Amino acid sequence: MNLKEKITADVKDAMRAGDDTKRSTLRMLLAEFVKVEIEKHKKDTGLSEEEMQHVVARAAKMRREAALSFEEAGRTDLVEKENAELEIISAYLPEQMNEEDLKNIVQEVISETGAEAPGDMGKVMGEVMKRVGGEADGTRVRTMVQDLLS
Repeated sequence: MNLKEKITADVKDAMRAGDDTKRSTLRMLLAEFVKVEIEKHKKDTGLSEEEMQHVVARAAKMRREAALSFEEAGRTDLVEKENAELEIISAYLPEQMNEEDLKNIVQEVISETGAEAPGDMGKVMGEVMKRVGGEADGTRVRTMVQDLLS
């Protein structure tokens, strides 16, 4: 069962359980899948698992950023809504890499690329993100790269 099929089944379960938040959040994810399929002209073949994971990661990032914005604006009701949706979406993301493994990968890439200063961050970030895939958030990676290059 691929990710899209699992989410579709979970939408049905949420409908049966009367969980409106989960139902609407998962329907939004399915709509994003269709949107990306159309954009990439893959309506017939569908998205690969990697492409679907990218869509889910992007949706999670949007929720995190929205929650931060609403928190700065003092809108606690909307912060709670975004965090609830983020929790639902996060269940479909791959397990996040631990700090030690991420640090090892970043150090390995830094030594391979010969990066020495914060100005070399672009070279390091691109390679690290390829290696970690969806197992580490870009913000976490950026922070670690900045710390190790400083």
